[in-house]
Amino acid sequence: MDRIADVWGARTPHERGTHWPVRVDQELADGVGESDVDRWVQSACVLCSNGCGCDIAVKDGRIVGVRGRADDLVNRGRLGPKGLYGSWQAHGKDRLTTPLIRRNGVLEETDWDTAMNAVVRRSQDLLAEDGPLSHGFYTSGQLFLEEYYTLGVIGKAGIGTPHMDGNTRLCTATAAAALKESFGSDGQPACHADIDLCDALFLYGHNMPATQTVMWARVLDRIEGPDRPRLVVVDPRTTPAAEAADVHLAPLPGTNQALLNGLLRLVIEHGWVDREYVDRHTLGFDELEATVEPYTPEHVAEICRVAPDDLRRAAEIFGTSDRVLSTVLQGFYQSHQATAAACQVNNLHLLRGLIGRPGSGVLQMNGQPTAQNTRECGADGDLPGFRNWDNPAHVEELAALWNVDPLTIPHWAPPTHAMQIWRYAEQGSIRFLWISATNPAVSLPDLSRIRRILRQENLFVVAQDAFRTETTDLADVVLPAALWGEKQGTFTNLSRVVHLSEQAVAPPGEARSDLDIFLDYAHRMGFRDRDGAPLLKWKDSEGAFDAWRECSRGRPCDYTDLSYDRLRGGSGIPWGPERLYAEGVFPTAAGYCEDYGHDLLTGASTTPTDYRARRPDGRAFLKAAEYAPPPDQPSDEYPFLCTTGRSVYHFHTRTKTRRAPELEKAAPDPWVEMSPGDAAALGLADGDVVRVESAQGGVEVPVRTGRCRDGVVFLPFHYGFQAANELTPTEWDPVSKQPLFKLSTVRIRKV
Repeated sequence: MDRIADVWGARTPHERGTHWPVRVDQELADGVGESDVDRWVQSACVLCSNGCGCDIAVKDGRIVGVRGRADDLVNRGRLGPKGLYGSWQAHGKDRLTTPLIRRNGVLEETDWDTAMNAVVRRSQDLLAEDGPLSHGFYTSGQLFLEEYYTLGVIGKAGIGTPHMDGNTRLCTATAAAALKESFGSDGQPACHADIDLCDALFLYGHNMPATQTVMWARVLDRIEGPDRPRLVVVDPRTTPAAEAADVHLAPLPGTNQALLNGLLRLVIEHGWVDREYVDRHTLGFDELEATVEPYTPEHVAEICRVAPDDLRRAAEIFGTSDRVLSTVLQGFYQSHQATAAACQVNNLHLLRGLIGRPGSGVLQMNGQPTAQNTRECGADGDLPGFRNWDNPAHVEELAALWNVDPLTIPHWAPPTHAMQIWRYAEQGSIRFLWISATNPAVSLPDLSRIRRILRQENLFVVAQDAFRTETTDLADVVLPAALWGEKQGTFTNLSRVVHLSEQAVAPPGEARSDLDIFLDYAHRMGFRDRDGAPLLKWKDSEGAFDAWRECSRGRPCDYTDLSYDRLRGGSGIPWGPERLYAEGVFPTAAGYCEDYGHDLLTGASTTPTDYRARRPDGRAFLKAAEYAPPPDQPSDEYPFLCTTGRSVYHFHTRTKTRRAPELEKAAPDPWVEMSPGDAAALGLADGDVVRVESAQGGVEVPVRTGRCRDGVVFLPFHYGFQAANELTPTEWDPVSKQPLFKLSTVRIRKV
């Protein structure tokens, strides 16, 4: 089967309530048969947040293919095109195999001692001159849990800097923010099995067929089964999900909050509210009801440009279905009211009491395979274990665990989010920036600005990666890192399922695991606890996992029931129960919650005193917000709204997937997508090259017509050349601080 042409593979339809049938997908290198494989090594795919269980094929000490794990609860043997081709084919190509150091403006090969001594010397000098605030760390959603926890301890207890975040800020920060605002803590309430059980499925700004291909295969098997769930898709583009939908709502980008307020109003107006559940388990109904009252279907239609009857039909499906599953992703997250709109999805489920039940719940989706671990372990700046930076007792817990002075752990203000880290680097207060496993010179907004920052003479940049990238080319020191399959560790997918990935082969040349690099840095820096013992007590991945288990004890993300031995063989295992909040008790108690919340319109923090005064005591919050127009509106000069997003064939900035021949051949170059009507008005046809230009910059790409609504154009963000993020502005949501990749205004002309 050609899995480039047939992305989701053969169908295995099944009835609601039955197990998703097994279908094992496999891909081996040319000339390698199953009998040629020396051994199969347990792992899971790292090219989307689904985290599909898989085995790595090894022959003669090298990776030669993959196959899905039939008994894994996430994928039941399936793999998508990125997993089949991109997960392993990149390993042997163009790898960084030795450290690099910049001399006289040129990166030259060097040895590890020279590279690490340069890093440590610069780090120690700046700590002596300027203190911890001179240091910033910018990481990824693609390392292992053990590596994030190690990095988190280094940053918070070794150096004491609040300037730590990851590219998860670009894709998953709103997921965490919305879960905290509604439920008191991060952690996904629903699970993959709810797809098999639901009567209705809502996708909010989630192009599942492109971003989580195996998850969409699971939906297709329900849609084509005998008791099809009703499907509602909210997306300005006519994606394959929208084509399969019973109702497709295509709002203008930036109007999601108005749309959701309209849905909430209809659910309340028609009496589709479980008042007993709301009264017992939530706070804020009266304010929510008053806030959404003006959002009639006709008013919403004026704002969003959707048909009022389509809105009514979507509300009826939500209000009358017994089991509803909702997923939310970038179409909501990368906007100016990101957290507000995502919270309204939570509100819909709380109003009907459809949370924690089989077939019902919310998945505030992740974009990356280990984004959940970034948040759990504190590598995104939050405190590890979903602890509250504004709760002194939580800080004391960590200080006791790490045996350090509580004043060392930065908690005098909120953690510094990624966009602010880059601003501090631009302004010169951050002078040491360590970038690991990510490529900000392609993925961040307003790329010309990012390149200027990376080139600043007073900024010392460490880039840790497996390949030369647009970012490593601008670094002062480049550290060669091992890839998946070349190291051991665990990672947690979007539905809290933890997988163990065993080391299958040795890394090439002198490349080291990210864990080994961080441990080496900590050793050379001489980080110590209060008793003079090494701050980091572990020397390998299993030791780091055991240390993390203790850190998570008693917190919402408690890993103490898991171990490497328990994770070996069979399926991945979720932390916590299969579904959270089945009893309607939420982690909102003032002494336990991860965050005290924010004003959804302004981002202003709720004080601990005000939070305690509300006495949530295990009840969820129905947080309301009015619609506010986007900060940048189409004009005569820039008449189109531009959104960015993903191709089914690539992951992030193509660092891995462009090295897989099948994937690169399927999507070698960027393009701009627009509606047939807009193309005709500009005299454009498919294949015509146009310049797409915003106030930030421009790209020249060919035209594709078909999937966008009038007034909206789309650019894939994966490409480092003619990069979509040349156009995107440096602005973010006030609560989650996630950039507005969906909301630039552009003009288009033929070239």
